[in-house]
Amino acid sequence: MKQNSKKIAITTGDPYGIGAEVTIKALKKLQLPKENVLLISNYDVLDYYGGKDLDYDVVEIPLDAKEVSAGKNTKAGGEFSFQSLRMAADFVKIGKVSAIATAPVSKEALHLAGHKFNGQTEVLQHFLAHDNQHAEMLFTANDFRVLLLTRHVPLKEIVLDKGVIEQKIIDINNILKKDYNVQKPRLALCGFNPHAGEDGILGKEEQEILIPVAQKLQKQNIDVTLPLPADTLFIEGANAYLKNKPLPFDCYLACYHDQGLIPIKTIAKDKTVNTTVGLDIIRTSPCHGTAFDIAGKNIADESSMIVAIEEALNH
Repeated sequence: MKQNSKKIAITTGDPYGIGAEVTIKALKKLQLPKENVLLISNYDVLDYYGGKDLDYDVVEIPLDAKEVSAGKNTKAGGEFSFQSLRMAADFVKIGKVSAIATAPVSKEALHLAGHKFNGQTEVLQHFLAHDNQHAEMLFTANDFRVLLLTRHVPLKEIVLDKGVIEQKIIDINNILKKDYNVQKPRLALCGFNPHAGEDGILGKEEQEILIPVAQKLQKQNIDVTLPLPADTLFIEGANAYLKNKPLPFDCYLACYHDQGLIPIKTIAKDKTVNTTVGLDIIRTSPCHGTAFDIAGKNIADESSMIVAIEEALNH
């Protein structure tokens, strides 16, 4: 990996999942200079998962447990995860790190610890957002990008709001220009309903919300499509990605979580990175979860964590 003067904070996630394992494996493969990494973890956790020989500065987070073990949701694991994120945010605020890479945490464990957040994106927004900033979830695999217009929301509770959708599209248009060097972003808007509503036969969200928003933004010279059927929208882009050819769009705008993540994770599982954008710094994370079922067995694949760390360093 090329030399980089940036210093990033890396959290090892839930201590009972695969976070520390994939972080340790990734760092051993990347062989980053010591000055590039601030590791936010716990020495007992690192030792348990094979990281005793890592030569990086470690900010130790207490773990309220008699011993480290793997494979379970616990209050202690949730508190450890939350305090790790809080510490990473503190280092951002004082200018000691330029980005954050996070290993996976468990939402259930966070809730057991009394922290009622639906994920790390929401935690970091809580600590770092200012002046009406909103953290957004952008999933990337090289130039294949998917933005979630709604985040961790139960499917039956998804509500599309005109003002919110409009602002998210404006924001991602600006973010692509500023942070990804895309001068004229091409944005593909997914329909909310099957077949993008079939002119209102299969749902009214397209006619009442998405089409008016897209038309308004088109008049502001934002290159966004009218809502397109999501079941076929990704096909051309996926084929282009697999053939290493330019994609037809610079970002796909998904109305809900699985609509956007199934395509990109299916096509580029090991290369997909969850990137938090919209704050003063970016945060990256692998595209998988805590995988409690294989934690502690030393069989977790570190590929996505490697890409997440590289993205944080090179952004």
